[in-house]
Amino acid sequence: MKSTFTARQGQYLAFIFHYGKVNRRSPAEADIQTYFGVSAPTVHQMILALEAAGHIERTVGVARSVRVLVPLPELPPLE
Repeated sequence: MKSTFTARQGQYLAFIFHYGKVNRRSPAEADIQTYFGVSAPTVHQMILALEAAGHIERTVGVARSVRVLVPLPELPPLE
């Protein structure tokens, strides 16, 4: 079954995935904020939305614990 997410959500998912591959750890919300040039509340709301939709999982209270659940072939190219 193909995952359904918006183009913007796809970019966040791609960034989280690729950041983890390059840095061997998940990005902090501040890293995401810097990359996309958005506010901290915007990033946090996106993380909550992605988690609620089942696209990511994270451990509450543990820094850098975001893990993408969408299969790599379904992620869009990172722009």
